[in-house]
Amino acid sequence: MTPLEMHELLIRVAFALVLGVVIGAERQWRQRLAGLRTNTLVSVGAALFVTLSSMVEDVSATRVAAQVVSGIGFLGAGVIFKEGASVRGLDTAATLWCSAAVGVLAGAGFYWAATLGAGAILLTNMLLRPLVPVLNRKAANDIESEVTYRLRVTCGEEDEARVRESLLKAAGQNEILIRAIFSEDLSQDRAEVVADFLTTGRRDALIEDVLRQLSIAPRVSAISWEIRPEDE
Repeated sequence: MTPLEMHELLIRVAFALVLGVVIGAERQWRQRLAGLRTNTLVSVGAALFVTLSSMVEDVSATRVAAQVVSGIGFLGAGVIFKEGASVRGLDTAATLWCSAAVGVLAGAGFYWAATLGAGAILLTNMLLRPLVPVLNRKAANDIESEVTYRLRVTCGEEDEARVRESLLKAAGQNEILIRAIFSEDLSQDRAEVVADFLTTGRRDALIEDVLRQLSIAPRVSAISWEIRPEDE
């Protein structure tokens, strides 16, 4: 190896080292599983593997880079784990993958590309982080889930059929799906009609309007509604 080659090797490894430290420092500051040393070692290791292709004539840099990508896949899988219904470590694994890419570019001598990649990684991890809870809240507000309303109407026994018919008619006019409707006889010639309405999103005002129309009947003595839990 000539002095020029040694000089170039030192530059490439040093460049990968510095950029790996920059990426890893941000991860260490946020107390991630793969922090300063891990990201630095991944970057330097990738650079060393790719630099090998410049030292040995029959080794292709692209083939070495492909093997680096495969190896990082196994390393990244080690920091991903499931906790309850959520999966953690995906961001850390993706950062390791990107650190390897930065190391590959530095090892191949593409310093500006490596610097640009490291800067993009930092911007992604630092600037996009505050947007995540904002987007999650907005998505939760925009996506309307199904809501089941249970309506209860207490009326005279002779009015039970009319109340059931009124509930069915109200559901049809407002394009509401009825999950169930049933009646129960109470004491003193009274009956209770119970209906489960399925709506998309909260429709409290509509449910109130339906019950308000039923409440004007002379034999209706009590009305109420509640939202049923999703698992019932």
